[in-house]
Amino acid sequence: MCETWSLTLREERRLRVFENKVLRRIFGLKRNEMTWEWRKLHNEELNDLYCSPNIVREIKSRMRWAGLVARMMDRRGVYRVLVGKPKGKKPLGRPRCRWQGNIKIDLQEVGFGGMD
Repeated sequence: MCETWSLTLREERRLRVFENKVLRRIFGLKRNEMTWEWRKLHNEELNDLYCSPNIVREIKSRMRWAGLVARMMDRRGVYRVLVGKPKGKKPLGRPRCRWQGNIKIDLQEVGFGGMD
C-alpha cells in the first residue's frame, strides 16, 4: 500500500524547483564581486544558506509514517488517535491544522485520494 504513495520523479523535480524558487525569493539577489552586477543565487548557494532538509524528503517521510499508521491494528494507540472521533463539543474559532489534514493535502498534491 505504501508503494502507491511514492512521488514520481517529475513531481519530485517540480517540488524542488518550487522550493528553490521560494528560497530565491526569500534570500534575494547576490552581487557578483568581480563585475558588481546582480545575479540569482545558484542551487548550491541556496542549499548553503538554507540548511534544512528539502521538501521532497519531508513529504516522503510524512507519507511513510502515514503508511505505517494506516497498517496498524485497532488496538494500537497511534492508530486510535489517527482515526478516532473525540466526544464532546468543538472549541470556538477556526479549526486547528492537524497532522492527518497535512497528510491528506500531501496525498491530494501527488494525486492519491485513498486515505479517507
